[in-house]
Amino acid sequence: MSGDEVQRRIRKAHGLKHTKQRWSEQPQSAANGKEKDALSFDLSTVQPSEGERGAIKRLSTMWSSFRGKHDKDRVMKEPPFQESLEPAPVDTPAKEQRYMSGQYFFEYLVVVSLKKSKEGAYEPQITYQFPKRDGMVRFQREEEEKTLKAITLFCFPEGINWAPLTEYHSETFSFVLTEIDGSRRNGYCRRLLPHGNGARPPEAYCIISRLACFGLFSKIFDEVEKRRQISMAMIYPFMQSLREAAFPAPGNTVKIKSFIPDKGTEIISLTRPLDSWLEHVDFRTLFRCLTDEEVLLVFAAAVMERRIVFIAEELSTLSQVIHAVVALLYPFTWQHTFISIVPEILIDVVMAPTPYLLGVQKRLLEQVTDQSDSGDEKSILPPKLQDEILQALRNRKEEATVEELNTVVSEAFLPFFVKTVGHFASYVTRKGSGQPGVFQSRAFYKAIESKTTRHFVKKFLQTQMFDLFIQELEQQQPASPQQGIFHKKIVEYQEKKKREKAKKR
Repeated sequence: MSGDEVQRRIRKAHGLKHTKQRWSEQPQSAANGKEKDALSFDLSTVQPSEGERGAIKRLSTMWSSFRGKHDKDRVMKEPPFQESLEPAPVDTPAKEQRYMSGQYFFEYLVVVSLKKSKEGAYEPQITYQFPKRDGMVRFQREEEEKTLKAITLFCFPEGINWAPLTEYHSETFSFVLTEIDGSRRNGYCRRLLPHGNGARPPEAYCIISRLACFGLFSKIFDEVEKRRQISMAMIYPFMQSLREAAFPAPGNTVKIKSFIPDKGTEIISLTRPLDSWLEHVDFRTLFRCLTDEEVLLVFAAAVMERRIVFIAEELSTLSQVIHAVVALLYPFTWQHTFISIVPEILIDVVMAPTPYLLGVQKRLLEQVTDQSDSGDEKSILPPKLQDEILQALRNRKEEATVEELNTVVSEAFLPFFVKTVGHFASYVTRKGSGQPGVFQSRAFYKAIESKTTRHFVKKFLQTQMFDLFIQELEQQQPASPQQGIFHKKIVEYQEKKKREKAKKR
């Protein structure tokens, strides 16, 4: 999707004159070489608990669709930025290198406010930015303007249908900006009603970071919101201290000092979860909305990179379910379009021929083409491994904590990949020391004894998520240490098989 097309859709949302064009893009790859109907799951029959309602809403989108030629003649102009209340320090090369290495907590914080346009609609505009980026050349400034415009769109995905409010429960969600080179930046957002009297529209605080840790950034927003109720000027010293702190390793804690009038200096502890690959996920909504068998069906469709649409009334339900589905694919990464809450002005994305994971509000159901859940999703996974997953899922408790449920789910789905493709390392050959490896795909799946497992793996090899996984493996040197829970589980499984084989002798 080009930048021009995005601007046309934004103008459409604001009632401005535009020429309608249907969104389309050539597929990067088709699963198994052919198009398939999308699977659709209606989640609206399950209502979230009171504690979940409005608590976590996550919006994700592929940022590459916004990378296009800058429209110099666009109707909508970029909103002017208000200067930071304090001058932002200029990044030194050392500091910039430190941020690019992922050590900084965040790139910048912006405040997005709803401002009434001449047409009477409320348009999201950036009214505060920290730090203010100065000294950029023209192309860098244009790229940042496009990034900031996307932020305003996804901080308020519902469009322009807003009115002043006297009560509004704050809500936190996140979105993903994916660059052309595949690198990702996370947008963490909290929407709240600004301090004041009378009816007023909500505003959004958004932090852009290359780090994925929803729980930790949610706690940061607690501190931002507390300071905002005192004064906007109180946000700056806290964010400055946070920006100067190093992001903690999994399981570690960083302490931030921050001064608040009448309270003195506070010490804020920010702890990163030990299981970093699950720190952005909560599986409770997924298993409250779908049965175990339905979760397995969704898993099969996602593994095969099919088109999947989830439908629900609550944005929190959509976002939590889709992020949970992506987490089931670990250690593999979803490579295609991923929009947990589709904004109304981008609803045509459902017509895309490429694989996708989409969350659509039920009010937009009429704008979504008929979907049918036909295909081999019920039979593509090896029956024995399906039974093992279902059996493992029965071990979860009704009142399990997030951490306890994460453990049960990981122990149910991670062994699936261990048993199907965990022998990959033995089938990467190298011509010499220092040379990149070559994956022997035919020998790899031929080595599998089970016919049903071999049938699945042969198809799984055609997915982009497996291809990227193998490409990274081919570039690694044999002496490179294998880290992570996946490799640990592979070693444990292979040792277990050796012991069982020895007993049979």
